[in-house]
Amino acid sequence: MPRQRISLADLARIANSGQDERRTEPGERVMAGFDTSGISQQAHPTVADLSECLFFSPGDGRIWLQDQRMVLLHSESLGSLRRELIDSIGLDKARGLLTRAGYVSGARDAQLVRQQWPEADPQAAAMAGTRLHALEGVVQVELVHAAYDAITGAYDGEFLWHNSSEDDEHIAAYGVGGAPACWMQVGYATGYVSTLFGRLVVFREVNCRSSGDAHCRVIGKSAELWDDVQQDLRYLNARDFVGASAGDDGSVPVVDLAAYVAANPGTEQSMVGTSSSFNAACHMLHRVAPTTATVLFTGESGVGKEMFASTLHRISPRKDKPFVAINCAAIPETLMESELFGVERGAYTGAGASRPGRFERAHGGTLFLDEVGTLSFVAQGKLLRALQEGEIERVGGTRSISVDVRVIAATNVDLRQAVREGRFREDLFFRLNVFPIHLPPLRDRRDDIPLLMSHFLAHYNKRHQRQVAGFSQAAVKAMYNYGFPGNIRELQNLVERGVILVSDGEAIDVHHLFSSGESLAQDVLSLAWRDGGPATLSLLGARRTAAPDEPAGTVQGTSKSGALEQAELALLRQALRRSGGNLAAAARDLGVSRATVAYRAKKFGLAV
Repeated sequence: MPRQRISLADLARIANSGQDERRTEPGERVMAGFDTSGISQQAHPTVADLSECLFFSPGDGRIWLQDQRMVLLHSESLGSLRRELIDSIGLDKARGLLTRAGYVSGARDAQLVRQQWPEADPQAAAMAGTRLHALEGVVQVELVHAAYDAITGAYDGEFLWHNSSEDDEHIAAYGVGGAPACWMQVGYATGYVSTLFGRLVVFREVNCRSSGDAHCRVIGKSAELWDDVQQDLRYLNARDFVGASAGDDGSVPVVDLAAYVAANPGTEQSMVGTSSSFNAACHMLHRVAPTTATVLFTGESGVGKEMFASTLHRISPRKDKPFVAINCAAIPETLMESELFGVERGAYTGAGASRPGRFERAHGGTLFLDEVGTLSFVAQGKLLRALQEGEIERVGGTRSISVDVRVIAATNVDLRQAVREGRFREDLFFRLNVFPIHLPPLRDRRDDIPLLMSHFLAHYNKRHQRQVAGFSQAAVKAMYNYGFPGNIRELQNLVERGVILVSDGEAIDVHHLFSSGESLAQDVLSLAWRDGGPATLSLLGARRTAAPDEPAGTVQGTSKSGALEQAELALLRQALRRSGGNLAAAARDLGVSRATVAYRAKKFGLAV
């Protein structure tokens, strides 16, 4: 069940009213109260758990924290931006901008924790924010005390911040002054805890290295517990912050995917994505939708051209009229003309009755010509005339029929190259290429992979009446790493395969997904965490401990499958030895499911 997202405006209203106005959906898990006085440092998610969510794809130029794209920036570049902001718009406005940027970052991390570890103990979930903040290289957080009362909604916490990157840059630019300067970090803490608990918790820095203190000290309280919270809300600037993207009530509109799935059977055809390339295609779609212009979708097979075409029809003024699709590659050349334009009775042997073609059936609506690049030259010429004149003539007919049809075409071949090679009419190409929209392959929109995985998992759980828990971290990494030659269609099929293979209540693992000869390139790196030492980058599947003489930060692993299998075998043997042959204990040790350990043990012939 997706969790409700709360905008800053909603949180501000809650603070001003002194009441918790959240609406808890049926089945939604509400955070219980806690006191961190007895928290275990091994409570999940641990630093090792969180580091497993951070992985790198140098070939793509992307870094992810689970499904959120991250960047590595020089601290000095952020310091330069900070100076530019302060010098350009003043210290007060710069503080507000940076505080709000930190809030968004904290809110994103809280969503990650709630999604990835929904059953985590509340205090561990709260502490995960401090660990993520450190993992992201911002600041080391030392817990003094934190407590939350779920009944009253009261939160009270105190933390010490060490090695603050913001302080380093602020002091380098302005020296030690008289006011705290960890603005983004305060915003992050406010955003993380507020999002985690669904009510406004405001953090305030009471000591700071930038103002001459030995270390930074920050206190967080529920908004109603502060006497002068408006001073803090001024920097959050809730209503102005959500600004142009907010609804009439100031809240940020969010698509409820679960509600959409429930209201739209056959939801595998719905649009899912947040990547920049996907959003760019959607923007083009919305720009052309109100018009009658011909649209040409280009892109590889499986990228969703028909889905975009049907969506274009649904958001156009023709949405109440027919949407007629034809796959030009699936119709024999001898039948293409009759399929497109219809046939009169007696036109040829077997034509016992007159029937309309696709153009007539789409009158007033939209005609989608898929794989238009496969049309023969004869069919291309007749299609061109129909597009230019707005008239068609049935096979064997003697009169012209006017049709009002918006044409959408799609192809996975380069039509310009086909024109140069004499395989496609140049005049028809220009007639179709009025408004081209290129749909990127899935390997160029990897940010959407986790969304698509969750989307199809929910769909196939419902279709096949299954209760699959989700995906293992190794499966998520493998999906990020995979090239997807079949694009979204292939991802959809892989998820369905996994849902069928895995048992109810278990998570889909790598071997459930890639069981048909798919090749996984070893180009995605993840953090391998070692107690008592630095984390090192390792290639997917090469989760081994660094040798004592191996320098920290070495990229581990190899592209040779034999070496990877040896590393995996050694890791499995060690876990089974430590657990005394107990598969469940070995699985907990490795952070995978029991079924995965059992499968691997059987694969390597290990007696348990």
